[in-house]
Amino acid sequence: MVARASDGQLLLVKKLGGLIAILVGCLLTAVGVTFESTSTIVVGVLLLVLGAALLTLKIMRRNQSGPFG
Repeated sequence: MVARASDGQLLLVKKLGGLIAILVGCLLTAVGVTFESTSTIVVGVLLLVLGAALLTLKIMRRNQSGPFG
């Protein structure tokens, strides 16, 4: 197990950014549905997609070079 990655800060930013984008996206989508605001729903869904993409990129990068090959 690697104690420190060469681009550790970038991975941390992707993880935190993804989680924050998902949380804000959920909140905006819920508010948009409650007040029937299409633009708020669209922004919320876009943030959800962005957050999921950031987390997916982080996971793919982590699994790209596994410990066994």
